[in-house]
Amino acid sequence: MIILGMLIGDRYEILDKIGTGGMSDVYKAKDHKLNRFVAVKVLKQEFSENTNFVSKFRVEAQAAAGLMHPNIVGVYDVGEEDGINYIVMELIEGITLKKYIEKKSRLSIKEAISIAIQVSMGIEAAHNNHIIHRDIKPQNIMISRDGKVKVMDFGIAKAATSNTITSNVMGSVHYTSPEQARGGFSDEKSDIYSLGCTLFEMVTGHVPFDGETTVAIAIKHIQDEMPSPREYVPEIPVCVEKIIYKCTQKSPDRRYQKMSELTLDLKKSLVTPDEDFVTMIDVDTAAATRPVTDEELASIKERTGTLAVEDIHMRLNEEKPKPKKSKFMIMDDESDEDEYEDEDVEEEDEEYDEEEYEDDDEYDDDDLDPKMERITTILAIVAAVIIGVIALVLVANAIGIFKGGSDSQEEETQMVEVINVVGFNVDAAKSTLEELYLSVDVQYEESSEVPENIVIRQSIAEGEMVEEHSLVILTVSSGVSGIEIPNVVGSSETDATTALTSLGFRVSKETEYSDTIDEGLVISQSPDALEKVAAGSTIVLKISSGPAEKLVTVPDLRGMSESEAKDKLASANLKAGTVTEEYSDSVTKGDVLSQSYSPGTEIGENSTVNFVISLGKKDVSYKYSVTLNAPEGYTGGTVTITLTDAAGTKKVYETASFPYEINETGLKAETGTIVMNGTKKESQTVDTGEVDEAGNPIYDTVETEVPVEFGVQNVTFTKAE
Repeated sequence: MIILGMLIGDRYEILDKIGTGGMSDVYKAKDHKLNRFVAVKVLKQEFSENTNFVSKFRVEAQAAAGLMHPNIVGVYDVGEEDGINYIVMELIEGITLKKYIEKKSRLSIKEAISIAIQVSMGIEAAHNNHIIHRDIKPQNIMISRDGKVKVMDFGIAKAATSNTITSNVMGSVHYTSPEQARGGFSDEKSDIYSLGCTLFEMVTGHVPFDGETTVAIAIKHIQDEMPSPREYVPEIPVCVEKIIYKCTQKSPDRRYQKMSELTLDLKKSLVTPDEDFVTMIDVDTAAATRPVTDEELASIKERTGTLAVEDIHMRLNEEKPKPKKSKFMIMDDESDEDEYEDEDVEEEDEEYDEEEYEDDDEYDDDDLDPKMERITTILAIVAAVIIGVIALVLVANAIGIFKGGSDSQEEETQMVEVINVVGFNVDAAKSTLEELYLSVDVQYEESSEVPENIVIRQSIAEGEMVEEHSLVILTVSSGVSGIEIPNVVGSSETDATTALTSLGFRVSKETEYSDTIDEGLVISQSPDALEKVAAGSTIVLKISSGPAEKLVTVPDLRGMSESEAKDKLASANLKAGTVTEEYSDSVTKGDVLSQSYSPGTEIGENSTVNFVISLGKKDVSYKYSVTLNAPEGYTGGTVTITLTDAAGTKKVYETASFPYEINETGLKAETGTIVMNGTKKESQTVDTGEVDEAGNPIYDTVETEVPVEFGVQNVTFTKAE
């Protein structure tokens, strides 16, 4: 079981899960030995105990491990630890072509062709190593962040040898070739068909065939004509439409025969999109008899191996008709007789009904004698068999099936040991291998490290035992003649990057202001267009950022009215943006409270400045609820209660009874006072003005009401919701 943070193989630390498939999961990991990030594909646990799945998983690693190409995801390592089978691969930071198409709906013609060129170059490298992918589809094509296109997942790829030239493995049904759908013969041209379907989807945004079930889609690949991509996008060039048609012909013989031919036409379509240069293969011409070249013979022998003479005889005996007795009969090859038996035609096949020929004389000049028609048919069949045998014998002799000439006796196949010719001059290497009766094919590759005409590598390793006449492919240095740099000035950043990376260049980007070149377009390139540099060289592109901004200083708008602020911004070549309002206890209502850029800041001319207008102090309402008891000294009478807030708002109440409740709202301040005033009764002695008998003044006691201030109380109010 994979756990994040665990270490596999004592070097790969699992960091994150980045993908999953039918058989395996893919994790991002760090290689602690080489200090780099990698992708680790791990076979799912439910398949780890199945030897067939494990074998297929390892075959994938073996198929892809030898493919070193800029457009193929590299395989670094393969291993097994505690029941965990894994493959370590190059980590590509990017998205699949499928997601890229979904994101953009469909791609521009130039971008689609550029991607197809890179894919075809990667597949061509695999084919040159006798590896067929068999599952080319947008989901198996990655586009990295720097625009590099890479083919991945050789999960059902097989080496194109005599033991694996047929396969019943079917790739994704939307892109599968007719021969794969039938479960029959599958070769390099199956990958060409799938790439044609992928190109169709890139330029139209649709798969060529769709249906409710996989079987229905597969039948359409076998039977239905390929729809025209111009039905979806009328502006697609004719040459691009024909490239797609040629890739997706039902018959493999009518498709491009090599990926290099497809790559050449794709490149032509970029240079001359309006030219109709694609040559469709005529089925009659393709089926015509033609001489077999030495190169084709060597290729046939390498793919099929040496056929036994008995096998040829067996196939002929199975396929040819068997007339009983005829004037023209072929003797068995092992007989010493090489002449025809001369027997009477009238004694031929006993299966013929004699009654058919009783009326031989009963026909006129316009009727064909049935007996003669039968004889003619037999003669035609015999002649076809004779021609077929002669052709097979000639081909067999040419490729070494028969040794010893006329005695037609099969000799034992000769095996030779391949020697190392890496570092040899190409002519010396060819002659050395040809002396061992090996066929040699030479391919050239640019190299700044290996001198011109020196062998860089060979397709069959030193010490391997192979049959005589086996094909050895020598990769020879062409020196540093260089690749001509295309002119991408004025192109978009994406198109320029795709065009350069498709030719094997690296791209470095710099930005620069321009008053004349629109933003995102290429201003200049270094080295210049049409110069020749080595593959893998870095091309520096200067990308326009549009016109350079003129900076202006932001004025101080605070304390200005809204109209004054807008006039001030206009005079500074700035624009008034959003105007909002806020309460403020310190700024007068209607004046600018704040602004989005601080005063004195330098910003681009015509930039937008937002500001806030003060609403002044926010009105706050308070409430007060209280139950008052009779004040000290109260003896009865009316009491006046005065409630005053700090803002000066007064509320007056009168009562002659206590306790007394006050529930007041709408107060304007948080604090205030309560003052209670009233009267109290007092007894006073009053001189009545009279005297008693003794002559003393007479006094009287009188009760009077006297004003009284009962006191002041400070109170706090509650903010109203």
